[in-house]
Amino acid sequence: MAAATLAGSFTPHDRRILTAVNTGASTLSFVGSSFIVLCYCFFKELRKFSFKLVFYLALSDMLCSFFGIVGDPSKGFFCSAQGYSTHFFCVASFLWTTVIAFTLHRTVVRHKTDVEDLEAMFHLYVWGTSLVMTVIRSFGNDHRHLGVLCWTQTGRTGKAVHFITFYAPLWSAILYNGFTYFQVIRMLNNVTRMAVGMSDRAYQFDMKALNRWGYYPLILIGSWAFGTINRIHDFIEPGHKIFWLTFLDVGTAALMGLFNSIAYGLNASVRRAICERLDLFWPDRFRRWLPNSSRLRNPQEENELVSLKIQDQQ
Repeated sequence: MAAATLAGSFTPHDRRILTAVNTGASTLSFVGSSFIVLCYCFFKELRKFSFKLVFYLALSDMLCSFFGIVGDPSKGFFCSAQGYSTHFFCVASFLWTTVIAFTLHRTVVRHKTDVEDLEAMFHLYVWGTSLVMTVIRSFGNDHRHLGVLCWTQTGRTGKAVHFITFYAPLWSAILYNGFTYFQVIRMLNNVTRMAVGMSDRAYQFDMKALNRWGYYPLILIGSWAFGTINRIHDFIEPGHKIFWLTFLDVGTAALMGLFNSIAYGLNASVRRAICERLDLFWPDRFRRWLPNSSRLRNPQEENELVSLKIQDQQ
């Protein structure tokens, strides 16, 4: 039955294209997220609490991409490993983005300085929720699936459970991140305008970084919008697959790790750490080719996530 459904959906040529897209995009995400993980491990100056959260995000993306690469839908064990592991670490990935948003909101808007004390709760929230969603996903699971990715489901019950355990929390996280970053950016914009009026540079923030935060929720939207549409369409018309929609679904979802590594991880602190290391080993005659970012222009650029401890100056 599954083979017949598959045959009526995609040709072997289509399947090879989709598999190649998934493997290529997952590889890019794996390389990007692995780079952030290695930066955190090798550069001691990056081991601050703010970047530690980015490290956990990159680690989740790295493992999600890894299982997306090694999963083999033609083999039962690897199919199950790909499906459950990908689900677990993808959920963990977007949950870590909510932790980062929560941390910024708590420090910037609510003026709390206890976020580092909440690290254990963050781990319980992310890994615990990911585990629960993955276990619930096993209800209605159909391991006969022979599609491009074992992450998707063939049975109607499995599709409904998959949507509830992944896409519902995903869009909840997107809405939460959007609302939270809106409040953070509005707060810092107000503080900056007041600081400019009082000529108080201590409260002036890097507006480039502030504008960049506004795009963070768009990463999840861009990565999973086509996947959400594809899941809804597949639930309504299970016998009619749309190749171009599945192509965009597979490609954009697999690139989430790369997008996160660029937006969250490749900030001014990382660029400066890399340039400082290059300054030590790069031949003198090639120094002029290095960017001038090894010395930041102002202290506010040192951490584009903003210091997690805002000091009130009376």
